[in-house]
Amino acid sequence: MHEKQFLVDELTLKDSWRMFHILAEFVEGFEVMPEVYPAVTIFGSSRKRPKSKDYRMTLRTARLLVENGFNVISGGGPGIMEAANKGAAEAGGKSVGLHIKLPNEQQPNKYANVRLGYKYFFVRKVMFIKYAVAYIILPGGFGTLDELFEALTLIQTQKIKPFPVVLLNRGFWEGLLEWFKDTLVRERTVSEDDLEIFSVVDTPEEAVNIIKKTVVV
Repeated sequence: MHEKQFLVDELTLKDSWRMFHILAEFVEGFEVMPEVYPAVTIFGSSRKRPKSKDYRMTLRTARLLVENGFNVISGGGPGIMEAANKGAAEAGGKSVGLHIKLPNEQQPNKYANVRLGYKYFFVRKVMFIKYAVAYIILPGGFGTLDELFEALTLIQTQKIKPFPVVLLNRGFWEGLLEWFKDTLVRERTVSEDDLEIFSVVDTPEEAVNIIKKTVVV
């Protein structure tokens, strides 16, 4: 009995200190991120290489965003995140990297000129959402899908105001879109109107034009 109580007390103590660490991450973000408004968050795979089509499209997209008055936020790591930060920095914009600390991967890229480090995914996702006026989603894996569905859920449930969510590279997303229509809509787990929350395009120019038409800088 004493041993069980000791374990409970130890867990409670660790959770209490964890709360302060979480609070510190929120406070740092709340102090820094307002300075990057207006910003567009770009998501995508950490595994894309500089010669890939998606990497090059991301570079172009980030440059266009800066040229049109927006700053750029990424996850701060390699691949699509690196391309987003590189394109924004080279165009003279604020290039934000919200880097997540992982045990075995994802070193921060060198192109972010505003950098914050996070231990907790959920704190980092708050910063992505709270300080973005739009999302652009490029091909990626589980993390990219998590960030996409987080935004769609918050907009669908009206927990946040609607903002542009743009999926770039139609060929990559086509299978998912068909599943939405053929399975989710047919099974009535989402409505057809829910599919209007996001747009799907093929070029950086189309993505940026959607944001320009929707967001007043």
